[in-house]
Amino acid sequence: MSIYNLPGVEMLENTPEILRNLICELDEEDSRWKPAPDRFSVAEVLGHLSHAEGHCYRARLDRFLKEDHPAIEPYDPNDYLEIYRKADAEDSLDHFEDQRQTNLDVLCDLPAEIANRKAKHPRVGEITLGEMLNEWVLHDLGHIRQLAELVRARKYLAGAGPLGHSYQLKP
Repeated sequence: MSIYNLPGVEMLENTPEILRNLICELDEEDSRWKPAPDRFSVAEVLGHLSHAEGHCYRARLDRFLKEDHPAIEPYDPNDYLEIYRKADAEDSLDHFEDQRQTNLDVLCDLPAEIANRKAKHPRVGEITLGEMLNEWVLHDLGHIRQLAELVRARKYLAGAGPLGHSYQLKP
């Protein structure tokens, strides 16, 4: 049973530790490795998560809590690729952890009925805070999967020798 009143908050709380555990054996070179020029590195993924935590999710959360039926700004990660390219994995994860804790501190005391608050998103129309919280978890889990695939491909596939040939990685 969750100690939180809102959907997804327990998972949001667990994300930083999952990320930290996924990258625990990576060095700087590993964190900068890209499987292809058009794919993200571990450092870029963490840079994105850190940036989105404040500039997307916290900004939206604040609007939901302070305004009646606010207009929510879209967040396009492609607008911030240069920020992600410059990101340092450890610094980004540290910043992400700090921001996530601040966000959890806000979320932990909110009553369940606040999940019904509504906002207007320009691309998808009306959304509730509960729907945004579920999407926030979807976002986290997608990047957890992405990081796991990057770590598998960079750190462990070659070391598995012939045992790794049956794995179909998509980092």
